[in-house]
Amino acid sequence: MKLTLVVACALIDADNRVLIAQRPEGKQLAGLWEFPGGKLEPGERPEEALIRELREELGIVTQEGCLAPLTFASHAYESFHLLMPLYVCRRWEGTVTSNEGQTLKWVRANRLRDYPMPPADIPLIPPLVELLM
Repeated sequence: MKLTLVVACALIDADNRVLIAQRPEGKQLAGLWEFPGGKLEPGERPEEALIRELREELGIVTQEGCLAPLTFASHAYESFHLLMPLYVCRRWEGTVTSNEGQTLKWVRANRLRDYPMPPADIPLIPPLVELLM
């Protein structure tokens, strides 16, 4: 089974809310909510990929020192196995903007379960809730 490495970020604002994005129509798992991020490109480190993805998807700039690893998900989908480290980021430059047409929402960690998420994202919620209590 193919192993796919994807990196995700819990952006946390000054009110301790977490940013989630809704997967757009036409994409696999469309309509579900997820943490911003994406696939690594060949030769890219997870932190580099996350900085690139946040710039492309959300129009914000952050530094490697602002990314703190929190937890990870390991999930077997039908056609591949997903390994997804989740980083926390509280500091960035710019205004969070939906550059790819996705719907964005700032949500309290204890309300994340109110939003349907891909199976791999669900185990990431408890460590976030614990961090932000």
